[in-house]
Amino acid sequence: MSELRNNTDEQRYEMDEQGLTSWADYRLVDDRIYIDHVESPPPLRGSGAAGRLMAALAADVRSQGLKITPICGYAAAWLRRSHEFRDLLG
Repeated sequence: MSELRNNTDEQRYEMDEQGLTSWADYRLVDDRIYIDHVESPPPLRGSGAAGRLMAALAADVRSQGLKITPICGYAAAWLRRSHEFRDLLG
């Protein structure tokens, strides 16, 4: 599995799979990360790539002691369904 990158210059988390990059645009405000958009390239859609990105992103956010406010509908639905990371919703 690919490693998560936090591209702070672009304010997005990135993860590569099969030579393609899935990403999540975010804004960091105080102790909260707002996830504005999550996307995977068309060839990765339906493969679980966005979910793997979200799991790695959520683990990183937790390690920093932050909360997540999802603006993106996909991120919101993923977090609501996640037993492991639902507590990060804020």
